[in-house]
This record gives sequence, C-alpha cells and structure tokens, in this order.
Amino acid sequence: MSSEPRTEIDTSKPHSARMYDYYLGGKDWYPVDQEAAEKVMAVLPGARASCLANRGFMHRVVRCLAGEYGIRQFVDIGTGIPTEPNLHQVAQAVAPECRVVYADHDPVVLEYADALLRGTPEGRTTYVQADVRWDDILGAKRVRETLDLDQPVALSLNALLHFVTDEYEPYRLVASMVDRLAPGSFLALSYATAEFDSSMNKVAEVYRAEGTPLQLRPQSEVAEFFAGLELLEPGLVPIGEWRPDGEAVAAPAYGGVARKPA
Repeated sequence: MSSEPRTEIDTSKPHSARMYDYYLGGKDWYPVDQEAAEKVMAVLPGARASCLANRGFMHRVVRCLAGEYGIRQFVDIGTGIPTEPNLHQVAQAVAPECRVVYADHDPVVLEYADALLRGTPEGRTTYVQADVRWDDILGAKRVRETLDLDQPVALSLNALLHFVTDEYEPYRLVASMVDRLAPGSFLALSYATAEFDSSMNKVAEVYRAEGTPLQLRPQSEVAEFFAGLELLEPGLVPIGEWRPDGEAVAAPAYGGVARKPA
C-alpha cells in the first residue's frame, strides 16, 4: 500500500523521532537532532541503552500477544524511524497473517515508510501520517481498510505518551481509543519516569528547552492509563522487568500490557 503524500520536513529544530534514531545508532537524523541528543546523553549517559531496552520491551510484548493470546491485529502509534526488527516483522514471524498499522506525525518517518510496508504476503502493513494529539487515527480510512475493529486489536503506545502533555488530555485520548476497540483487545505502553533516576528531570529540561515538552510521571500516574483494564503479569513494572528473555535491563521507564475485558 502506498504511503501518505509528502510533507515538508522541518530541520530547524530537533524532533523526538530523529533523536531516538540517533540514540539507537541510526543515520536518519540531522545535526540539530544530534546536538540535542548529545545534550541528553550528557545528563543521562544510559540514554542509548534505555532506548534499546524500550525496543526490547516492544519485541517481547508483540511476541507475547501474537504467540500467547492470538492477537493478529496491531496499531503502533508513535512509530518512529524504522529500526529492524520492526513491530510487523516480530508479529509476522509468529503469525504471518498479522496485520499492522503504523502511525506517526513526523514527515521524516514517512520518508522511510516503505521499510514499514514490507511484510509477509499473508499479512498486511500500512502507514498513516497522523498526530495522536488531534487526529482520529482509528477512524482513518487506511486503518478501517486494514483492520477489523470488531475483532481484538493490540494498541501499542511505546515511548509516546510522555510527549503528550496534560494540555492534550492524554488519559482521555487513550481511553477514547480503547473504548473503540473490541473486547479482548490490548493496550501496551511504556512511559518515562524519574522515579529510578533523578537525571531524567534534567532530560525533561533539555527536551523542553529544545521545543519538545516531556512530561514524566510516577508509577501511580502511569497506572491510570490502564483504568478499567486487566493488567497482565507482572503488571506495571520497569520495562526491563516485563517478562525478560534474559537479564533484565535497567531503564528509566515503566511498561505494562492490559486486556480490555468482555
């Protein structure tokens, strides 16, 4: 499926998706992103390891939901620049018929959307350029063409919501999306916190100074995103401790997965 019409990329200020790519050792960033990311790494030397830990969390969640719970439909919002294995590759390795919709608002992600659209013949992947803060992503035509929202869907919001500050009513946004999903659907998210490392407060200051508000939360506030849902074991925990497939990797973020009850 083709990607969205091209939108001009703003290289005058850093963007969280391109900074994330820099942390992960990618090449799809601009000098302004490198400069901002280096400021973050100066106050949080483990920033790169934390991003890798977040990717590992996503991989484990997807394998769990596709393998243990039979989920065959995924919506990944805040996709970021493709870094293999991407979500659809993990899901389709378990079940080739999985369908995946990616969504992100950064035009630079769109430039690499072709990598997100290479899936199995049995499955389907597509990309929507949209911003969760004000776009109706689940109502997008491409989402409706790709997924059956009357059947269970996994909604993936990894390392996204800490960029959706209170003025955008993040709890309402998440609840409204979950409300539209079928019973048996899942919400998976990771969220940055300063509870493990106070240096994260300085990280938030860097992001704000560079024009990207970052709102950290304690575990009790992150837990509110799962209100009315059934958390899977081990609950809302540091992302490295969510069903680790090796030694747990420490990172300043919480992660959890919950099921929408019947």
